[in-house]
Amino acid sequence: MGRGPVQLRRIENKINRQVTFSKRRNGLLKKAHEISVLCDAEVALIVFSTKGKLYEYSSQDSSMDVILERYQRYSFEERAVLDPNIGDQANWGDEYGRLKIKLDALQKSQRQLLGEQLEPLTTRELQQLEQQLDSSLKHIRSRKNQLLFDSISELQKKEKSLKDQNGVLQKHLVETEKEKNNALSNIQHREQLNEKNTALPNTHDREQQNGATTSSPSPTPLTVLDSMPNLNIGSHQPREAGGEPESQPSPAQANSGKLPPWMLRTISNR
Repeated sequence: MGRGPVQLRRIENKINRQVTFSKRRNGLLKKAHEISVLCDAEVALIVFSTKGKLYEYSSQDSSMDVILERYQRYSFEERAVLDPNIGDQANWGDEYGRLKIKLDALQKSQRQLLGEQLEPLTTRELQQLEQQLDSSLKHIRSRKNQLLFDSISELQKKEKSLKDQNGVLQKHLVETEKEKNNALSNIQHREQLNEKNTALPNTHDREQQNGATTSSPSPTPLTVLDSMPNLNIGSHQPREAGGEPESQPSPAQANSGKLPPWMLRTISNR
């Protein structure tokens, strides 16, 4: 025989009721956690006990305030679709109240993230806040590492580009030095050629002068003889004062007393 349906009714025994509440509450929280993890769903669970104690659960990546705000927004939009006049009938005071609640919740969450007003939080709420901070730190570190990697990659690219430019500049410098050395060697070679070309005419002129000095004729015997002093051989009569000069003797006669006869014949033949 199969088990028949269980009739649900309030447990009269207070102790049994509290035990059942604790067991069912833990099972409900466990199921909510499982569905949020397995299905990647945003789950919010609120339970109040008979004594008015609050038990709540929200998924890891979302807080209770965010889920409730989303619920209110979707609920309002759904009502607006069903009743188009609800937008005109909305009270601005209610809208202000909702915005004020939202602002307070955001400010409270911000202060708690900064480590303030943590006294009213329970252990579970503190754990959830810690998980949120760990998740935020992971995202922050991931983003920071990504920026550092991008910066390092950019610096490596710049370093490579600078090395390439340095290599090109060094190559250009070497080529410039070679061209400069070639130009200097050409200038020196031209100067040497000019010096040689200038020295050759001077040497030729000196050789011509030396040759001319060497080949210059010696003085003729006549010049030597003319430069010799007169011997004044023979008689010479001076002319009288106031008288006419005597007739000049011929060269042969004049030199008859000065030169030997063989020289006289040579002179007469000339």
